[in-house]
Amino acid sequence: MTDPRILTVRPEPDEYAWTFGGAAPVARVAPGTVLDLFTEDCFAGRVRSEKDLVSEVCAFPFLNPQTGPFHVEGAEPGDTVAVHFVSIEPARDWAASTTVPLFGALTSTHATASLQPPLPERVWIWELDRARRTALFRARDNEFERELPLEPMHGTVGVAPANLEVRSALVPDAHGGNMDTPEMRAGVTCYLGVNVEGALLSLGDGHARQGEGETCGVAVECAMNTVVIVDLLKGVATPWPRLESDTHIASTGSARPLEDAFRISQADLVRWLVSDYGFSELDAYQFATQTVESPLANVCDTNYTCVAKLRKEWLPARETYRGVHARLREAARALRD
Repeated sequence: MTDPRILTVRPEPDEYAWTFGGAAPVARVAPGTVLDLFTEDCFAGRVRSEKDLVSEVCAFPFLNPQTGPFHVEGAEPGDTVAVHFVSIEPARDWAASTTVPLFGALTSTHATASLQPPLPERVWIWELDRARRTALFRARDNEFERELPLEPMHGTVGVAPANLEVRSALVPDAHGGNMDTPEMRAGVTCYLGVNVEGALLSLGDGHARQGEGETCGVAVECAMNTVVIVDLLKGVATPWPRLESDTHIASTGSARPLEDAFRISQADLVRWLVSDYGFSELDAYQFATQTVESPLANVCDTNYTCVAKLRKEWLPARETYRGVHARLREAARALRD
């Protein structure tokens, strides 16, 4: 990419989107544009100390603010937007994680109701050492401390849904949204199927790190300075969000119950092998069964998200998505140089 177009966006507090669909675009961008973005954390920056309980400082449904949406010029239903993550870097030296009443995988929730009271509400503030690339966990109930590797990612990336729907930024589905997969990190290209003119791409929900499943419902949440390159693949449909790194391809599925999310991701991976790698459906089914890795993304959101990923070194040497990942990776390298 020669002389890339770079758009820098640092939203004011009242300039975030809280939904996918239903929000006016903040800018129009041509394919190939580099977006240099600030994204606020899922609490809109309101949880800053152990005393800042979510139930007191945050107002539902104003959680998970998104930077965007961006109207991608030329994008139409049936196309695919490619989003390559050049860099994802914490914007602060701290991050927050919490328990939230009636939210998480190991507590009573609105969807899984019981007569048990919600778990106690508690906040952990994590210290981030951006130079040393570490995140410090401090236990609340004893003196235990542990430095863990900084592994920045975006929990939420998506486009406007189909069928005139407007979805909360807390919800993952076929449009992307709050998938909460640690696979969404620097060096990865995310493919999103376009449902409306312009696609209306947004992203947010930065995590300094997160375990698979996001079990308590909250990762190590932090504001991010993120650089992405946005491209467009005309006439290429993507039914569910897909990811490509230098080493893997991956399909996602979001649904409840969890086994349906698993089935969606696995079936989409099989269909990807058929469409781009020359397999018959049954050969792809057999090959994927014996080679797939199936990390959980989240088991706490309105829909759960599963990932089905497969090593590229085990696949036929064929081009997928017109080779856009390799091209954007080189463009990202040129930006860093």
